[in-house]
Amino acid sequence: MSIPRIAPYPLPDRLPAQDRVDWRPDPERAVLLVHDLQDYFLDFYDTAQSPVAPMLDNVRALREACDGAGVPVIYTAQPPQQTVRQRGLLQDWWGPGVTARPERAGIAATVAPRDHDTVLTKWRYSAFASSDLLERMREQGRDQLLICGVYAHIGCMTTALDAFMRDIQPFMLADALADFSAEEHAMALAYVARRCGVALTTDACIDALKATSGLPASLDALRAELARIIELPVEQVGADDNPLHLGLDSIRLMSLLERWSAAGAEIGFVDLAERERVADWWALLQRHREALR
Repeated sequence: MSIPRIAPYPLPDRLPAQDRVDWRPDPERAVLLVHDLQDYFLDFYDTAQSPVAPMLDNVRALREACDGAGVPVIYTAQPPQQTVRQRGLLQDWWGPGVTARPERAGIAATVAPRDHDTVLTKWRYSAFASSDLLERMREQGRDQLLICGVYAHIGCMTTALDAFMRDIQPFMLADALADFSAEEHAMALAYVARRCGVALTTDACIDALKATSGLPASLDALRAELARIIELPVEQVGADDNPLHLGLDSIRLMSLLERWSAAGAEIGFVDLAERERVADWWALLQRHREALR
């Protein structure tokens, strides 16, 4: 009735053939979904080995790339306490689940949500079931879902299919997922690639996000980028704040300018120094983004 102990296996080294669609992750359309990476679910693995150890490294890389590209990050997590009624038919298939070990309900520390991330309560296989994930995505004008986490052939695959039925393009991040076995992992990728979405690697996803835009995609993305480089919580970087007064020194500012220049924005030190608010920096960046389209 419970989840079985899961033997180590290598992450997939090849993707299923897919020629139905040419979808590519777009930072202005995408959301990164970190699916059920709770200690309870990871406890069934040897987390020092594959697939979990490299999978978590790839999740961190994806999250960093999404931060830089202005892609929102949403987590799902099952609640530590569920009644039999709340659990529904999952009780028959898997028993009490996280409720049996509520102390292990937290998300793995190495990929734990930050203050600016969103955590949704997870009730069923699909992340859309009994949650406001769809509403959040529609409010932000986003219609792509980048899926990583566990387990590939259960909640992740179901969420991908559910996204497709809601006119959201799903992407399964092949090496940022873990499953019960290599065979079931491969099956999940193949099903999505053949029927409802795209399977791609972490590196390919990151390259697509960078290729589409190396500049912050929104005011919030700029705030997040500044918060990281200044080493402040993102909520302490407001639209009306002066980045230089928040602690952005010349060395860090030059690294930002180099990155933005590599993305095609010819912005100089004086251009930013003359603008005192984060919102003014965003207005300047937005003009450059539009010019690059």
